[in-house]
Amino acid sequence: MAPGAPLFSVVTPVYAPPLDVLADTIASVRAQEHTDWEWILVDDVSPDPRVRRTIAAAAAEDPRIRLVEREVNGHIVAASNDAVAEAGGEFLVFLDHDDLLTSDALLEMARAIERHPDADYLYSDEDKVGDDGELFGRFAKPDWSPERLRGQMYTSHLSVMRTSLVREVGAFREGYDGSQDHDLALRVGERARRVVHVPRVLYHWRAVAGSAAADINAKPYADDAGRRAVQDHLDRCGIAGTVHSGREPGRYVIERRLDPEMVVSLVIPTRGQSALVFGERRAMVVDTVRTALARTEHPRVEVVVVHDTPTPPEVLEELREIAGDRLVLVEYTRPFNFSEKVNLGCLHATGDRLVFLNDDVEVLSDRWLENLVGPLDEPDVGLTGAKLYFSDSSIQHAGHGYWNKHYHHPFRYWSREEAGPFGELVVNREMTGVTAACSAMRRDAFLEIGGFTEALPSNFNDVDLCYKVAHAGYRTVWVANCELFHFESQTRDGTVQAWERHFVVRRWGIPEVDRYTPAAVATPMIDPHRLLDARLAEPTAARRAPSRGKGGRAGRTAR
Repeated sequence: MAPGAPLFSVVTPVYAPPLDVLADTIASVRAQEHTDWEWILVDDVSPDPRVRRTIAAAAAEDPRIRLVEREVNGHIVAASNDAVAEAGGEFLVFLDHDDLLTSDALLEMARAIERHPDADYLYSDEDKVGDDGELFGRFAKPDWSPERLRGQMYTSHLSVMRTSLVREVGAFREGYDGSQDHDLALRVGERARRVVHVPRVLYHWRAVAGSAAADINAKPYADDAGRRAVQDHLDRCGIAGTVHSGREPGRYVIERRLDPEMVVSLVIPTRGQSALVFGERRAMVVDTVRTALARTEHPRVEVVVVHDTPTPPEVLEELREIAGDRLVLVEYTRPFNFSEKVNLGCLHATGDRLVFLNDDVEVLSDRWLENLVGPLDEPDVGLTGAKLYFSDSSIQHAGHGYWNKHYHHPFRYWSREEAGPFGELVVNREMTGVTAACSAMRRDAFLEIGGFTEALPSNFNDVDLCYKVAHAGYRTVWVANCELFHFESQTRDGTVQAWERHFVVRRWGIPEVDRYTPAAVATPMIDPHRLLDARLAEPTAARRAPSRGKGGRAGRTAR
């Protein structure tokens, strides 16, 4: 940048905002505690001349404010690019003409840049402000989540980008109006050396009638632009997938494609037990394999079943009938150890992709395998996991969260129909962990981290696995469009022992803060039926008293 150039160039395209709203926006910028900034406002031929006069008056009072007047209305992309072209700052700060910055917004961004000099993209948390000035709808965002950005424009406000990189990628692109910020974020995110989340609300998004903040359906054309922007991103990155609009505007579903020559190995430990499901008795592993094979189009699927010696012969025969020559049977003669059984199955598997699958699941979604395994084609993705439901279709697993001294199941017991706050239940996203009841890894990554820890035979072995994946520098991705029923603990005792949790804590420390999931949506990993039984066993007076302890048993992971 030129000598003496400011750290920040605030850029704002302007078109016909209410004058009082524009005045509030101007006041929020002039109130910044950090003073090393300039502000370029590009008026896109607002019909009311008072808009330009209001900006000109502010510029006369503060030389850091500059008005650029377009001669022809060019819409938001053209006006935004004019502002980018005029910017002299090292970083661009994107502000809409009717929104508000907190007084410490630029100060917090400057501090983050000082901590991370290689940051090319920074974003903050945000909330909304109504016509009455009341704040609501705080969005506590995750740390950098490239998979989530493909599913929705979650970084949005406040976005701060290095000016040189924005210009290098071509700034805003024509034809993407309404999702031009999403398209830019994808292109900048592809090249950014570091993306930094500042976990503070620094931006108040004004929810006025007709705005996207007030109504997600306000700009239907934006959904198509966003879908095309995400598809362009996949194509640029060489990711085999097709983008579809989700059930809400601004949410996108990616259908992955696999190399048809790739062998995918399903590794399923079992004793061949039967249980009542939906009022009918079934051999659990048989229906697991049947639905798993029926709901994938991938031609090269190997089924490795690690079965205890007491497994009924008729169950094994049914598996042979279903899977044919794709079936690999591995007898297990030792006392129960889930970790050892999965590791043994992986050693017998021939696939480059390994899918860990409980024997008490039923696959619900078509192309589940492609969508679960597909993200592993990206070399920095080490582990993927599925969306699992209890038999009543409430959510059993939507990723793990580890914080506040517990291991959590965020969104447990939410309904299948709910999108969750800010769409968290309908978009793929990075998570701290996923359950091994249905998850996948590349063989090389599995061997690199040493597989499952066999010192944890029953519980928390998947928590430990997720920590190891992260320790090795890999991302863990939860896949919203890979859906299964999980008839939890239908085939084994799910009792949790205190030493199991203590083992994980000794190895990895006490979980305090989760990078990807806000604590407000957490549900500890505790079986509600066992919790209810324990409460009923208490004296009446104890049941009336609110608990003030440190929290009970962390509970088991989802298997």
